Amino acid sequence: MCKQVKNPRSPDYIPSVFTSATLSPNTEEANAFEPFDKQEAQVEAANALLFLQGQGRSSDGRNPCQAEPESTSSCLNSDDEIKDGEGTEEIVLESENESEGEEPERKSLTKSVVYEAKVNALKKENMKLKESLEKMSLTEASFKNDPEKVQFYTGLPNYFVFETVMWLLVPHMKGDTNAKLSKFQQLLLTLMRLRLDLRNQDLAYRFGVKVSTVTRTVHRIINVMFTTLVPTAVFWPSRLELRKNLPEAVKRTHPDCAVIIDCFTASLEKAVSIDTHRQGARATRDVTAPSSQSAFISELKYVIGVAPQGAVMFVSRGAPGNISDKTLVESCGLLDKLLPGDVVLAERDFDIKDLVGAHRAELTITTSERHEIDQRNQDTRDEALLVSTERMNVYRHVERVIQMVKKRYSMLTGPVESAFTVIDRSTNVTTFDKMVQVACALNNLCISAVPLD
Repeated sequence: MCKQVKNPRSPDYIPSVFTSATLSPNTEEANAFEPFDKQEAQVEAANALLFLQGQGRSSDGRNPCQAEPESTSSCLNSDDEIKDGEGTEEIVLESENESEGEEPERKSLTKSVVYEAKVNALKKENMKLKESLEKMSLTEASFKNDPEKVQFYTGLPNYFVFETVMWLLVPHMKGDTNAKLSKFQQLLLTLMRLRLDLRNQDLAYRFGVKVSTVTRTVHRIINVMFTTLVPTAVFWPSRLELRKNLPEAVKRTHPDCAVIIDCFTASLEKAVSIDTHRQGARATRDVTAPSSQSAFISELKYVIGVAPQGAVMFVSRGAPGNISDKTLVESCGLLDKLLPGDVVLAERDFDIKDLVGAHRAELTITTSERHEIDQRNQDTRDEALLVSTERMNVYRHVERVIQMVKKRYSMLTGPVESAFTVIDRSTNVTTFDKMVQVACALNNLCISAVPLD
């Protein structure tokens, strides 16, 4: 049982309704404990205040003064310390609490910075991978800003020319909504077939489609280009247009030059039979025809007429490879294009001088001229030096023009697949003949990118 304390300032003071009596000598004994009671009350009040402010807790959540109740004086030693050092104690406790609170915040901030750096690094890596994938892919975006890629896969000088061809062909291309290949991919696939002579299986892997899809696409786009692009790009210009833009190498020595002619052959993958009574490329797979009317051939021959500026003006249909140059030129329709006074240049000897003369034109063989110039230079080198240089330039020019057409599209050199030698009944022309003329039309779109002088 607690002893009653009559000191009103003591926490144990109990008020009474009775009149207080005169303090007895025992009051002095109570007063002796007054400083201690007062000190204890102030300590408890200070701790309560610190507890309410959340500043008097230790790291384990307990009051530092409650952790060691027997050493109460370690928190507050005297009345003077409470009165004079109360603010200092609060500042110390606050600073300790702030240091404890700053540590998690600092760790959290550090983690945030590290995470952000990792995210940025992953974004950069992702961007590089996307760019690398875009360069390797065969998409429209990967071709737009890469003229070297356009030229390698299509033979065209830049994306603008490719886009022009697309603009010309799109109205005539089928708009199949379920098609696995876009119109861009259909044209690209066909040009890659002509340019690089890639097999259908290879193209099927590259575009992620079946071989049958590649086969149908190539035949369909070739037909569209044959009926649309070839008439627009392959034609015989007027004499005025031919004379207007002659290269200097030709203009000084052969100002009346109308065409440069040559022949090239394409080997067949498999020998096919042709009707010997037909002229030109009338290849067919009908091996049951009588031997008197058909013969097996292993290559096709074409005659090509090129303007001095480098554009293809004429290309014949394919003929059996064993046919003579004279027979081919006479039957292909090239001579009908000549006008009186025209000069025909050829890199090699053609036995068609009488045929050309019949149209009142002239045939000039550049290789023969070169030999004559070499012979003349041995005797009168100084006098013929200028003429020799100009004629040699013509020879190099003719050679370059012919090689440019023959090498731009690898498929023209063969071997030609048997499926391309079948005659299309609607046009009476084989698919490979169409491909040759399409390649020549595409070549005419590229001549501006090749210097001719």
